[in-house]
Amino acid sequence: MAVLDAAAVADLATQLGYPTAEPDMARRIGQVATPGDRAALLVAVDDEDRPLGWAHVELRQTLVAEPAAQLMALVVGDGARNRGLGRDLLAAVEAWAIARGSQTLLVATRVTRTDAHRFYRREGFALNKTSHIFEKPLRASAGS
Repeated sequence: MAVLDAAAVADLATQLGYPTAEPDMARRIGQVATPGDRAALLVAVDDEDRPLGWAHVELRQTLVAEPAAQLMALVVGDGARNRGLGRDLLAAVEAWAIARGSQTLLVATRVTRTDAHRFYRREGFALNKTSHIFEKPLRASAGS
């Protein structure tokens, strides 16, 4: 994906509830969409190559579970919703994961995103567990 698309991708992230400045998104795109098989940014575009939606997927390897693909984010823009684009992006994510040997696709959503819950259930996902995510800001130590 070209860095020129960073503004449109940032706008879609903002619609998802994650306000992001264009330079920050350009940097993140460069970190996620690098050649390799560990992560992918899949983008749905219109006839003029403007992003209408995107999905970010990563392979996840932990000591406590078998390898799986994890859908990190999926967003379809306000003007493109309810046309099957989310389903198409999800199908592309699934194909990407299967091609890399994953047998499971995970996704986490906020408890308040009831529309997303309905979408994922309709697409064959089942609720596995409920978790709390804790956050702690980190600072570099004085000796670093």
